[in-house]
Amino acid sequence: MKIFKLNAYKEYSIFIWLILITLAGVFVSTIYSSNKEKEYEKIKSTLDNIYLKKTLKEISQNLDPRYETVYYISKSGDTIQSIIDNLKINNQEKKLLIKTIKKDDSFRILKINQKFKFKFDNISDQKVVEFTIETDKKNEIQFTKNISKNRFDRKKIKKDFKKNLVYKETIITNSLYNSAIDLGIKPNIIIEFARLYGFQVDFQRDVWKNDSFQIIYEEFVNKDGLVVDTGEIIFANLSLQNTNFQLYKYEFENNKTDYFDENGKSVKKTLMKTPINGARLSSSYGKRKHPILGYTKMHTGTDFAAPTGTPIMASGDGKIIKAGWCGGGGNCVKIKHNSTYQTVYAHMSKFGRGIKKGARVKQGQIIGYVGSTGMSTGPHLHYEVIENGKKINSQKMKLPSGKILKGEDRKKFEVSKIKIDVLKSNLIIKYN
Repeated sequence: MKIFKLNAYKEYSIFIWLILITLAGVFVSTIYSSNKEKEYEKIKSTLDNIYLKKTLKEISQNLDPRYETVYYISKSGDTIQSIIDNLKINNQEKKLLIKTIKKDDSFRILKINQKFKFKFDNISDQKVVEFTIETDKKNEIQFTKNISKNRFDRKKIKKDFKKNLVYKETIITNSLYNSAIDLGIKPNIIIEFARLYGFQVDFQRDVWKNDSFQIIYEEFVNKDGLVVDTGEIIFANLSLQNTNFQLYKYEFENNKTDYFDENGKSVKKTLMKTPINGARLSSSYGKRKHPILGYTKMHTGTDFAAPTGTPIMASGDGKIIKAGWCGGGGNCVKIKHNSTYQTVYAHMSKFGRGIKKGARVKQGQIIGYVGSTGMSTGPHLHYEVIENGKKINSQKMKLPSGKILKGEDRKKFEVSKIKIDVLKSNLIIKYN
């Protein structure tokens, strides 16, 4: 493990300060003398003297700083123990640091590229007086040494970021994903965009070349002007064959957020039309010749071909009633959404984090990843929808519409929509 020293907090010797104070005193006294201009030139000449500058520089460089700051960025294979073990501190200090970090719930799982900062006191046997660990891109935890109690006091610090609104628009030349990437849109924003439209749009069949989209989303920038994170989508428009599908973010008084079309109807439905992005419809619901068994039989689901590792989402809120091996289906997940609907996801390479029988999932949550386990000829998702105990064609089912805003909520939404439309107009002018 390599620890990078980026800077140090130096306390210069009394000698340097005495020289500077003396010079300053001479300067001030001579300003008020009768021969001000002449004496000022003498002082200036002394300060500009190359030999004096060199002497001061050499003294400064040969002094050991009292405080020293060390930075480290975690990598694959690192542990809290290994990071602390490589610090130049005594064993007692190491034990205290490890104990402090491990008992903090924020650091139960060490992430790759997690940033650490340690401040040492070189005079007192390299003791750590302060250390900071980044919990995410927006927050960090600072621990300050409480000498009297021989412990570290914890303080959560919110990083100082500026929130910007970003406007992007383009014509889809190949795929929605590739076109968005070419614009510099972050993958997580693209995924969220596809999720919002996944209730009403089949991206494999409904999106054609020369269709277009617009999007406004939040971006968080640090003091150096670097984008460190993205926020929520504010507005989106998907234009398919010259028909616009506009979505507006609306926040209720209880701080809950949802997306509505221009008529105040929520895009959220019981189930998403397609629980996977960037996939190709490879086999539809209905009778077919089985690719392995060789005879004709009923195909009770829809197959989406995609690269191994492609995320699979829960098509609706619900409870997992099975997460394990399903024979010919390989690794599969079965979700009960309500008294009417259940869904099945088969041939997964692996399950998502926390996915097990009895766990509750949210619509759009990643439950697993595309694979080719079980009876399969290649990586794909086999997706089934069960309605009242009967397997149906997921691509032709008619799902109940989402919530429609009424009364006071509808009035507030209309005001919010106007504000977003004005914002969009201003951003279009700004970016064009």
